[in-house]
Amino acid sequence: MWFGLRKISRSVKIFVCESQLICILLIGQETRKMITVLEKEKVGEEDVQNAFLLENYLKMSDAEIAEHIELARKKLGSRVVVLGHHYQRDDVIRHADLTGDSYQLSVMAAQRKDAEFIVFCGVHFMAESADILSEPHQKVILPDLGAGCSMADMASVEQVEDAWEQLKEIGVISDKNTVAPMTYMNSSAAIKAFCGRERGVVCTSSNAIPLFDLYLKEFDKMMFFPDQHLGRNTGLKFGIPLEKMALWNPHEELGGNTEEDLHKAKLILWKGHCSVHGRFKPWHVEQVRKETPDIKVLVHPECMYEVVEKSDLNGSTSFIINTVTNAPSGSKWAIGTELNLVLRLQKQFPDKEIRLLAPDLCMCATMYRIAPPNLAWALENLAAGNIVNQISVDGETKHFANIALERMISLTEQNKAKN
Repeated sequence: MWFGLRKISRSVKIFVCESQLICILLIGQETRKMITVLEKEKVGEEDVQNAFLLENYLKMSDAEIAEHIELARKKLGSRVVVLGHHYQRDDVIRHADLTGDSYQLSVMAAQRKDAEFIVFCGVHFMAESADILSEPHQKVILPDLGAGCSMADMASVEQVEDAWEQLKEIGVISDKNTVAPMTYMNSSAAIKAFCGRERGVVCTSSNAIPLFDLYLKEFDKMMFFPDQHLGRNTGLKFGIPLEKMALWNPHEELGGNTEEDLHKAKLILWKGHCSVHGRFKPWHVEQVRKETPDIKVLVHPECMYEVVEKSDLNGSTSFIINTVTNAPSGSKWAIGTELNLVLRLQKQFPDKEIRLLAPDLCMCATMYRIAPPNLAWALENLAAGNIVNQISVDGETKHFANIALERMISLTEQNKAKN
C-alpha cells in the first residue's frame, strides 16, 4: 500500500511504501547521457546545463553515482568538506569526511575554516547552524532542501515570541522572576536567535544536563523547546519533579495552563516531539525483555518518559555509540533510536547481539531524502561553478543565533575541562 507521493519533476516521482522502501519511478523520455564535471570543457554550454539535472542521476547505478561523487570530490579537493550525521544512510556516510551528532558537527563546521564549501548531509536546521558558525567566505550546501525536521517545525519563532509575551503579561517573567529560554539544536535559526537575544542558549542531548545545571543556578525557571521529551527527561535527571513541569501547547491560551500552574512550574516544556523516537512505547521494552530476558535496553532521551523510565540506560547518540562500543563481546542490546544508526552498529560489532527496540519503526524519513544522487548532483554542480541549495541565514538572525550557539559550545567545553 502506497501512502506517500512526491513529484520531483515532470519525469520523476518518488513513492514511499509501508515497507519503508523508497521506490523511484521514471516516466517520460529517457534522460540524457550524463557528462562528468571533468569533461565539461569537451561539451557545449547547453549540454552542461542539461547534465546537472537531478533526474539524470536517478537513472544511474550505485557504482556510477559513487564514481561521480569521488570525481567531483577529487576536483574540488580541499575546497569542500562533507559532513555526515550519524542517522544518515551508509551509502551517504561512506563519502563523508567527518561524521558525528548534531553538537559534534556544529563544532566541526566551525573548525573547518579552510573549506569553501560545507556540504551538510543532515537536515535543514543542522545546515543553518553550520552557516551561522561558518566564516563569511564559506557556503553551506544541503543536498536536498526537503530534508527538514518535523520536530523543528513544531515551534515557530512567532509562536515562541507569543508564548514569551503571555508569560510576561501574567508576571511569570518580570524583573523579579527570570526565565531562561533553552532550545534544542533541532530548531530553526530564528528560535536560536530568540534565545541569543533573551540570554538563553542552545543545547543538544549530549550537553543538556550541564547546561540545565548552569542555567538553573542563574535563573528562576527555564522554558525548553521544542522537544518536550528531552526537556522532561533532562529535568528529571536534574531533580525537577513532574509536578513542577508545565506543558505549553502553542495552540491554546497560556499553553493550556492556568496562571497558577505556570507560576508554580520550574520547567515549562514546549509540546513538540521527534516523530521517530516518539513512536517507541513502553510495551516495546516489555516485549523485548520477555523475548530476551538478559538484554539491555538503551534509548535516546528524545523517547517519552515512560520508555526512558523502563530502560536500563539512556543518553545521546554519542553516548549510545560509546556504550555499545565499550560493551563486552556477547552482550545483548535493544536500542531505541534511529534505524540507520542501529544497523550501522550491528555491522560494526558482529560479536554483539544488537537489535532495534521496535523493528517495525521506520528511519528518519527527512534525513533519508539525502541520497547519493542528491550528493553527486550537488558536488558536481559545485565543481562546475554552480552554487546549488545554499543555506544562508540573514545577518541579524545569524548574529543572535551565533551568540546562543557559541554560548553552548563555550559552556560545554568549559564543563568538559572541569571534569
